[in-house]
Amino acid sequence: MQKFGFIGMGNMGQALAEGFINSGKVQAEDIYAFAPNQAKLKQNAERIGFTPCSSLTGLTEFCDTIIMACKPYQIEDVLAVLGDGLKSKTLLTVAAGWDYEMYSRYLDCSETKVQYIMPNTPVAVGKGTFLLEEENSIASEDAVQLEEILSALGTVIRIPGRLMDAASAVSGCGPAFFDMVIEAIADGAVKNGIARKTAYELACTTMAGTAELMLKTGLHPGELKDRVCSPGGTTIKGVAALEECGIRNAFIKAVDAVVDK
Repeated sequence: MQKFGFIGMGNMGQALAEGFINSGKVQAEDIYAFAPNQAKLKQNAERIGFTPCSSLTGLTEFCDTIIMACKPYQIEDVLAVLGDGLKSKTLLTVAAGWDYEMYSRYLDCSETKVQYIMPNTPVAVGKGTFLLEEENSIASEDAVQLEEILSALGTVIRIPGRLMDAASAVSGCGPAFFDMVIEAIADGAVKNGIARKTAYELACTTMAGTAELMLKTGLHPGELKDRVCSPGGTTIKGVAALEECGIRNAFIKAVDAVVDK
């Protein structure tokens, strides 16, 4: 069975490890991880079920597929330590900005199979989105197997490298933006007498259901919005209040801010 080795076990690493295990596609005993903070790594290992490693070189000896999940600024040092240890390995990189072109400056991508991936945190519950850069050195049969594993954790979308930043501004950063929407709408409900737990449940299920309705019907979001807005009704008054506050411009600026980082 293929063994996966995580370099870094922060929020995204944990979400991926949990998603792999929960999906049943990867067994806990086939997941290894290294992180400089060994005490925290062991705590996460006990909670999630993966095997902690005490060194980078030890990790690469055990594993066929390496997942680069550390901070982008740490990668040069990691590559310097690993040296030829990545030859014949599959390297999945989830560190922002470290795309195929960047790795090609440091590695012989004909010997190391490199695929730049941008997941988001909902992969932990099988509802994630994976952006896969079209430029890569993964063999076709490996790509099929990879997509099969990732599809168990969510939706897989292939994107040209030049558009990865813009796409990840939506899928990668979007959960934080949508969390803010959920929190704000729930605050409005609490202000008007709804219990906090119920308010969050209302906001979450309504957002999830609305998204599913759009995906299933293929209808434009404006049309779906119009179907809820009766003339002179309550919903259109709420929509007008949101427009007065510049909700559309705020989200467009949020995406621009991420892309223009």
